[in-house]
Amino acid sequence: MRTLGLAALFLIIAGLSALCFTLLFYADAGLHQRSYEREFERLQQGATPAESPVVGRLEIPRLGVSTMVLEGIDDDTLRRAVGRIPGTAVPGQVGNIGVAGHRDTFFWPLQRIRKNDTIRLTTHSATHHYQVESMMIVGPRDVRVLKPTRRPVLTLVTCYPFDFVGRAPRRFVVQARETTGAL
Repeated sequence: MRTLGLAALFLIIAGLSALCFTLLFYADAGLHQRSYEREFERLQQGATPAESPVVGRLEIPRLGVSTMVLEGIDDDTLRRAVGRIPGTAVPGQVGNIGVAGHRDTFFWPLQRIRKNDTIRLTTHSATHHYQVESMMIVGPRDVRVLKPTRRPVLTLVTCYPFDFVGRAPRRFVVQARETTGAL
């Protein structure tokens, strides 16, 4: 009977620890999002963007997504925001802008994205509007979705399946073409 009580106590402590870790993880991401938002506002008011990791803000209105986009896709960046994939186009240039994010945080709502949804990418100097053209599932090493294009394209990449525990075996990719003006 005593062993059962110790096992129950251990499970309660483990559960509470996991809950605390998760809450701290989301609190850290939220605090950094607010910090990046303030940096973004400074950039929009004319501050020099040379040292800033902030690329802009990504919004998908129908899904309620609004997250800051930073340069790079290292672990620290993706824990606190979504990241522009190095080697892809920069917003405002013709080409394929690749943006990666974790499926269990900022890109969780992508599982409900639909063709023709609107995506907005606002940089310190302009707002770019995109319309979703396709969604696909690819292997983790399939980088053809990031190849350069002759027109402005936005490619969002996250792990798949969304409810997978651990390192997901595939990638969920959303491709959207830039449109003129607001949709």
